[in-house]
Amino acid sequence: MLTLGRLRALRAPLARASSTLETLSGAASGLPLPPAAPSTADTSSAPTSDPAPTPAPARKTQGRRNPKYAAIRPSISIERPREWNRPVAPGVIPAYDEALAYIRADSAAVQAEADALRLSLEKGEISAEEMQEARDRLDTLEVMAQVNLPEVRWKAANGMGPLSIYLCAPDMSQKVYRHLVEQHWRNDGALDLLMERLYQMHVVPDILPELKPSVDLRVVFPEAPPTNPVLRARVKRRTAPVEAGMFMVNEQTRRPPKLFASAFHPEPRMYTLLMVDPDVPDEENQSFRTYLHWLQPNITLSATTAGLLPPAAHTPYVPPHPAKGTPYHRYALLLLPHAEPTTKLSLPSGPLERDNFNLREFVETHRLGTNGGGAFMWRSVWDEESSRIWREVIKKPEPRYGYPPKPDRYAELKATKKYA
Repeated sequence: MLTLGRLRALRAPLARASSTLETLSGAASGLPLPPAAPSTADTSSAPTSDPAPTPAPARKTQGRRNPKYAAIRPSISIERPREWNRPVAPGVIPAYDEALAYIRADSAAVQAEADALRLSLEKGEISAEEMQEARDRLDTLEVMAQVNLPEVRWKAANGMGPLSIYLCAPDMSQKVYRHLVEQHWRNDGALDLLMERLYQMHVVPDILPELKPSVDLRVVFPEAPPTNPVLRARVKRRTAPVEAGMFMVNEQTRRPPKLFASAFHPEPRMYTLLMVDPDVPDEENQSFRTYLHWLQPNITLSATTAGLLPPAAHTPYVPPHPAKGTPYHRYALLLLPHAEPTTKLSLPSGPLERDNFNLREFVETHRLGTNGGGAFMWRSVWDEESSRIWREVIKKPEPRYGYPPKPDRYAELKATKKYA
């Protein structure tokens, strides 16, 4: 095979990469080359006047083929912000220029109306009965004045707002950014998916009679470990956002998750974070009881605070540990608002009792609300890591559940000898 390959290589003519296509194609295919220029002997019949020199034909070289790389979008972050630029230059598309001018003129007109209403409020020209209605009208006008501007839309849609899980908008003090980010969360599917999972998997009403989230609560866990045991120790796992209701491996949830919360109210308010498991078997009552995994009271949130929740906790985090023989467990994260937004919760100094935790009684006692706040849930089943958590973290013998064995109708017959 090596000799045959060399013979085939020798049959092809050798040429440089900069050779013309005509020369390469003619030499390789064996076709005759184009006729040469006429000699001096044939010029006797030509007219005496010297013809104008013909320009040399352009050389069509093969050249180098540059590989086409995929366009990489520049990274956008708070440290490296970007600004909106027009997609086309002025005058290229007259209809686009006219539409942009119309949007800016409408924004200026609405802003002028908002400024006039604000001046009236400052001078006290509006009666007390119409004061609240005028303030609501002012908030609406301030949003309408900027909501259609392309640079505002671009910043909200390209990571300059908290649409990304790791970023917090630099201008969340502005009403227009709070409006766009909240509408993105409510109308683009994130809130619908969360409520669907909470009701389909009966988190509501098994845990609480109702939940109406108003804070976008996002959860980040490490990626699932590789199935190959060799890669488990070599591959560095990254963190990734978790979808509500999905199954998690107990190795992923061994450490506390990173929680990101986006509140849409400008004033600071107090919240309490709880993580519970309502699917712990209760053998005595033939039912289920709730286990408290995590409690973190007195969390202050507002539209301008950082999205990452503080890691300190009143009752430390205990990882999920479903018992063997039980169906999947639901783990619910609840971020419940205080009845008085600026009043802290008064709790004992030590951790609360985890077993048989009564969540509804705790909510009623401390006047926590369910109309607002945030919620999240995921599921988990037993695996070897769960048994390891029982030994190393819980430090109790792991219970094992299952169906009772069926009675053997032939037990007496099997005990007797077959042959006398």
